[in-house]
Amino acid sequence: MNEILITNDAVVFGLLALCLGFIFYTSSLTTGFWSKFYNIVPAVLMCYLLPAILASCHIISDDISQLYFMASRYLLPAALVLMTLSIDLKAISNLGSKALIMFLTGSVGIIIGGPIAILLVSIFSPETVGGNDFDAIWRGLSTIAGSWIGGGANQAAMLEIFKYNPDEYGKMVLVDIVVANVWMAVILFGVGKTKAIDKWLKADTSAIETLKVKVSAFTAKITRVPTLNDYMMMLCFAFTAVGVSHYFGDNISEYLTKNSSAVADPSNFLSFLGSNFFWMVVIATASGILLSFTKAKNYEGAGASKIGSIFIYILVATIGMKMDLTKILENPGLLVVGFIWITIHALLLILVAKLIKAPYFFLAVGSQANVGGAASAPVVAAEFHSSLTSVGVLLAVFGYVVGTGGALLCAYLMELASKM
Repeated sequence: MNEILITNDAVVFGLLALCLGFIFYTSSLTTGFWSKFYNIVPAVLMCYLLPAILASCHIISDDISQLYFMASRYLLPAALVLMTLSIDLKAISNLGSKALIMFLTGSVGIIIGGPIAILLVSIFSPETVGGNDFDAIWRGLSTIAGSWIGGGANQAAMLEIFKYNPDEYGKMVLVDIVVANVWMAVILFGVGKTKAIDKWLKADTSAIETLKVKVSAFTAKITRVPTLNDYMMMLCFAFTAVGVSHYFGDNISEYLTKNSSAVADPSNFLSFLGSNFFWMVVIATASGILLSFTKAKNYEGAGASKIGSIFIYILVATIGMKMDLTKILENPGLLVVGFIWITIHALLLILVAKLIKAPYFFLAVGSQANVGGAASAPVVAAEFHSSLTSVGVLLAVFGYVVGTGGALLCAYLMELASKM
């Protein structure tokens, strides 16, 4: 094992801040090399990639650092509060059913994509998708299904249920991260061609444009030069909600686990209710929505969602630390399974979007609400327009709800496929 150069999290955090600062500065340039570079490579992708390069060079390591835990448990719920502070639920409901249809299509694509990928790979490389007992590859792939339909809590549930060999689990994590981030890169490339894609899909984007105009008009109306008092109040709302979400999340999950056999049973589709992370995300989001019915929503004019975006990008950088690019080709067979799997997910989304004439925005955010969860869906939504961030947040929360049940169904189908 290569020795990690920097193990002090204060120094690691400084490096991540340097990476983010470099990316945001260079992406703001309107002429020269960097302008051309970011016309090809999305800035948000670089926010994943630069930390991944540092990790791959063994300068920093997610195995040692606690920054991801800090960002996912403290900054993520704070961001969810600030990003939903000015949410317009009525305007979002006017988007219609297509957003939900595309999200569920994405879930179905993951559920059927896993077993189909196993069947296809077994034709030319049966050993890649073989294995016996707790070394059976389908058991490991079930953890990816949990991650791609719901999130980390659902992934952990699948690992607990199917007892995949922990010594081999790292390979599945690598496939999860690499394939998910490559797919996210494809989605982000598409953002720059949204008009052309929507034209091909024959999509009606009027509801999305109406939401953009309405939210932008509200923001313009309340925009002001923020004061120290504004910043302190926004941080008060955000981190008080973080404390509340952790307190009630821990207690609710503990109570349900102790008093409900269905929740305590990892094989039950209700087991996600025993996850404190799930309750943390739900309570933080609900807190932001509740605040949107008060005068607190006016703090959007002082930059509430921008502060939330800062927190999300820090989380994005810590996720990037999980990618060791040098290991990408260590398990080419499993990566092939992963890419076939995500391709089926993508093709089904494209087919349904074409049939129901859904905008590319619904396809992209519906996919990321599954594959990326609460950390990625808001980022992708914001790439379309800052006013659409809350749509990504709400769909991501829904992903946690269907994640365990969907992943269980996928796992049982993959078990059948592996025996055919």
